[in-house]
Amino acid sequence: MSGKNKKQFAVWMDIQHASIVGKENVETGDFVILGHVKNDGPDNNSNEHTANNQEIALTHKFFKEIASKMQNVDEIHVTGTGQIQEQFIKFLAETPQYKSAVASESTSNKMSDEDLIAFTAKHFN
Repeated sequence: MSGKNKKQFAVWMDIQHASIVGKENVETGDFVILGHVKNDGPDNNSNEHTANNQEIALTHKFFKEIASKMQNVDEIHVTGTGQIQEQFIKFLAETPQYKSAVASESTSNKMSDEDLIAFTAKHFN
């Protein structure tokens, strides 16, 4: 399978927000923004154990929402700030639908949608 026909995606993410880039049409399409996902984070909770469990559940929900915007992933590049990208790649590796996807990561500052599309095109081409 040539690189041109692979289902390639990129995600810019931090702990609160993710932008997903992919191709509308795998064979002829250009990269476009497929969606944005927001993680509101845990409520203020005085019980540390409950707050920690809520944060884990919300992060898992955040990852599932991002993954739902990407079907049949062959390659994915995850970039952003912090360590959330590593956690997301681990989540994908543990999810049967995505475990065979080739994942790579990098660190980058927040980008505009246009910059993220250009970054993705440069990364995969």
